[in-house]
Parts: sequence; C-alpha cells; structure tokens
Amino acid sequence: MSGVSPRLAAYVQVISFFGAFLLFWEYGVRYFEVKSYILPPISAIVIAIWESRNEIFQHSMYTLAEVLIGFVAAVVIGIMLGMIVYVSPFAQRTIYPLVTALQTTPKSALAPLMIVWFGYGFVSKVAMAFLFAFFPIVVATLGGFAGTAKNLEEHFRALNAGAWTTFTTLRLPSALPSFIDGCRVAMPLAMIGAIIGELVGSDRGLGNLIMLGTASSRTDLVFGCIIVITLISLVLYAMIEFAAKSVWWRGIQV
Repeated sequence: MSGVSPRLAAYVQVISFFGAFLLFWEYGVRYFEVKSYILPPISAIVIAIWESRNEIFQHSMYTLAEVLIGFVAAVVIGIMLGMIVYVSPFAQRTIYPLVTALQTTPKSALAPLMIVWFGYGFVSKVAMAFLFAFFPIVVATLGGFAGTAKNLEEHFRALNAGAWTTFTTLRLPSALPSFIDGCRVAMPLAMIGAIIGELVGSDRGLGNLIMLGTASSRTDLVFGCIIVITLISLVLYAMIEFAAKSVWWRGIQV
C-alpha cells in the first residue's frame, strides 16, 4: 500500500479482518444451518440489540454504576493500603499476606457470600467489582513505591527533604506509571466481578438480562448483552489509556 500512511494501513487491515470475520459468521451459520438458539447470525444479534435498546440501556447504566463505584473504591482503598504496607514493616508481615491469601481465593466462590451479606441489590455487585479490582491496585502501588530510583532518594536525603516532601515529590510520581498499569488490569476485572455478581443473583444489570435471555432461549439477546459489555469495557479501558498519557515520564531512565 504505497503512498498510504502506516497508521491508515493498520486501520484498514483491522477493519478488513473484522469485516471478513463478521461476514463469515453471518453467512456461515446460514450455510451450515446452525440453529439460532445455538449461534444466531450477526444480523439477528443487531436486531435484538435494536429492539431491546431501551432495556439494554437501563441495565447497562446499572452495571456501569456498579463497576465505577467498585473500581473507585478499589483505587482509594488500594492506594491507602499500599502506602500503609510500604511504610509499615508490621503491615508487611500481617496485612499483606492476608490480602495475598484473599487474592488466591476464587472470587466467583465469594459471590454467594456477597448476596448473603449484602442482598440481591446494588451493594453486593459493587462489592464483587471491588474484590476483583482491589489486588492489582495494591500490588501496582507497592511496586511503584518500591521502584523509586535509589539515586533520587539519596539526592532528596542530601537536601534534607522531609518525609512528606519526599513522598509527594518523589515516591508518588515515581509510582504513578506502575499504578496506571494496575488500573489497566483492574478496570476489566471490575466489570467481570460485577457481571459475575449479577449472574449469581440480581434483579437488574446486564448479567441479569443475560440470565433472562438464556432462560427464554434468546441467544441473540445474550450475544447482544455480551457485545454491549465488551464495548463498555473497551470505553473504560480507553479512558485509562487516555489518563496514562499524562504520565509522560514513563520509561525515563534516571
């Protein structure tokens, strides 16, 4: 593709690939006469999304609120806990192993407990989103603090900088790239946690709509919800990527 910019060529390749994939899906299921309740054609999924657009929108907003609140709570508490563990040897010996043990526990196994403790409503789904997103934030925060350049720490000590000045001027900016990486991991996990919570038991949300579609053999609606979940996750991830551009000192060697 001479005369075409590499970025435009990359876009054309991606669009062509997914266009071919969707065409194969659309006409492949028709040619092989796949039952619609097993795998509906793309056109049926699009029609299902359009016909249920109001319902999907309402459930999407409910799920989005669960994800955002759970993610923000994971960020706030994760940063605070990361700071405490970093500065306190006692917390390193006690709290951090407990957090690690929690991470090794399958989160889906905790979903029924969240319903027992917080009910079928909004709070239990926020708790699931929080649990899924929490550990990556803590680990990324600790890794960022621990990765502070030693020569800069020595420089700050030579200047007799106080602990607070050293933290806000050196350690916090040094930890931001690692923290952003943790957010990249945590945001999709928050969505997964909220959806799992809704699948286990809920009266609203996209997970609940998936369960209703499955119960009524509306596979087209189920796929529609999955597509909407994917699109929301991509938008949220793109927001993290946009915020990451402000951390311009990533990768700079000191």
